Amino acid sequence: MDARVEAIARGAAAELAWLIEHPPLYTAGTSADPADLIDARFPVHRTGRGGQFTYHGPGQRVVYLMLDLKRRKPDIRCYVASLEEWLIRTLRRFQVKGERREDRIGVWVRRPERGAGHEDKIAAIGVRVRRFVTLHGISLNVDPDLTHFAGIVPCGVSEPRYGITSLFDLGVPVSMPEVDMALRAEFEAVREFSRAVAELAATREPGLFTTEQRKAKRGGKILIDVMRNAYAHTSVAPYSVRARPEGPVATPLFWEELEDRATHPQRWTLQTVPKRLERDGDPWRALAKTARPLSAARRVLRQALDEASAVSR
Repeated sequence: MDARVEAIARGAAAELAWLIEHPPLYTAGTSADPADLIDARFPVHRTGRGGQFTYHGPGQRVVYLMLDLKRRKPDIRCYVASLEEWLIRTLRRFQVKGERREDRIGVWVRRPERGAGHEDKIAAIGVRVRRFVTLHGISLNVDPDLTHFAGIVPCGVSEPRYGITSLFDLGVPVSMPEVDMALRAEFEAVREFSRAVAELAATREPGLFTTEQRKAKRGGKILIDVMRNAYAHTSVAPYSVRARPEGPVATPLFWEELEDRATHPQRWTLQTVPKRLERDGDPWRALAKTARPLSAARRVLRQALDEASAVSR
């Protein structure tokens, strides 16, 4: 993993995801408390990822992601939130409602049958970033031996009302290949959605928007770049200065600004963007907290596509 990450950072290798099923073992993150290792019944591996102790073993899907955040949004909080949303959408395919928590990393499932306020963790997240390339990733409990978690305090969460669960424990007996297919489908879901939105916008406002990748053929229109922006990220760091006359600044947009005829690549510069931030604030200031499922947005998109189709006929 280290060698691949270095190669990605140099631009010498493509991004990569590994889907792995470990033998029984414990891993310790950079914040691991030795007192949380209760019974070292399995090998213990020290890692460079964030977080504390966790268990990996058969029946658990581990995904190591080696992604270049420079090609997206170089924001670790946003990246972790996107991993949580990916897991939540994957669980939804199996009729399991996973939820994120502000005070606990990972994905949680409410268990009211076990008592008031009881929640179980079904998926863990532990990441590291080196030169803006990610290491480590996620683990999803499909059907592991849950008693193996008893050798540690998982992720440092010791309150009795918080436990560990799996799809099988929740009455969802699915195979690992089925989980892998769901993970892949949900990873691609946002890209497919963004492409459809971009094409619809370009169809509705052909004089303003385009999806044409070749700059010479854009005709001065605004490019909706689904090749790089499909995961709500950008390959240009927010508020970075472009090497052009008058120093235009790469500025995040509010939704309503997409319909503003005054929006163009040169609109905000080193002189004007401070006034914009002072007046309007940062459009992305709460991005990590405002992630929403695509289900409602898909319904709106389908309606818009039907309307566009009816007009064209």
